[in-house]
Amino acid sequence: MAVLTVGMHEAKTHLSRLVRRVQDGDDVIVENNGRPVARLIPYVELRVVRPRGFARGELWMADDFDAPIVDLEDAIYGHSE
Repeated sequence: MAVLTVGMHEAKTHLSRLVRRVQDGDDVIVENNGRPVARLIPYVELRVVRPRGFARGELWMADDFDAPIVDLEDAIYGHSE
């Protein structure tokens, strides 16, 4: 694996070539006015696996959450007009 440092102009002009280098295992550092500003590295898809029951005890639901709303206006505004 090699580390290649290129200027901003070269990165814009030769992006396809630089991406191929990254796919081949190289890291590419892009500089702007001699200062590193970006790094091209291979894309790795992250897969988040959440264990079953990970939020157990974190949620609360009212016992009557599915009860019909008798007076919608009262439920929204807190009073009937």
